[in-house]
Amino acid sequence: MEEKVFYKSSYNGTKKFSQWDVEHSDATGFGAAADDYMERSIDLNEELMRNKPATFIMRVGGDAMIDAGISNGDIVIVDRSVKAANGKIVIAVLNGEMLIRRLEKTFNKTRLIPECKNLSPIDVDISGADFAVWGVVTYCIHAC
Repeated sequence: MEEKVFYKSSYNGTKKFSQWDVEHSDATGFGAAADDYMERSIDLNEELMRNKPATFIMRVGGDAMIDAGISNGDIVIVDRSVKAANGKIVIAVLNGEMLIRRLEKTFNKTRLIPECKNLSPIDVDISGADFAVWGVVTYCIHAC
């Protein structure tokens, strides 16, 4: 009795994949000449997400970061595993409300700075307020 051979896809979601990694049967003779020039399509999950389990996609509501290029209705990619540093755009939770602002940390003060002329910076009293940095914005997808 002849043993059956099953071929599977060798693509496992890494950027190291090339067309030469695909297992194929040579029962039909030579492959197509265009196969030598075929490239893999762009996977936005691989391009935009460094740590998939800690990455979230959110839609922005409001114009607090308009001067930073983040408009109302834009989509931001937020990574919760990235450390919030001074000058980063973060998603902060302040007294139960989620805000998108630029983080400014000094030795004794934490501020949330909007990138908009209409809003003023928020001085965060860490001891008295319910404050947490939820995640760091890594990319913004802006519709044309």
